[in-house]
Amino acid sequence: MGQIILRLDRVMADRKISLKELADRVGISNVNLSKMKTGKICAIRFSTLSAICEALDCQPGDILEYDPSLPTLGPEGDCGGQTELTAPPKTQEEQP
Repeated sequence: MGQIILRLDRVMADRKISLKELADRVGISNVNLSKMKTGKICAIRFSTLSAICEALDCQPGDILEYDPSLPTLGPEGDCGGQTELTAPPKTQEEQP
């Protein structure tokens, strides 16, 4: 069935942004962002993905890639001990 491959490390390198700087901009911990960068997450909220894309000035397709040749990691909905990555909701001041 395939897997989603995370290419966050490539985009961060292209933008010359550190893990700490991106974590601060997005509002998530270094640890959680590091898990995303190394592919150790099984889910990401659209709000978190949006915040990352906004901070990196990129599109979701720049950091997510589908590879149908790779085996599926586990049953649907099962994170298998991996992390679901979420960013805190924006405050009213941060919303447009």
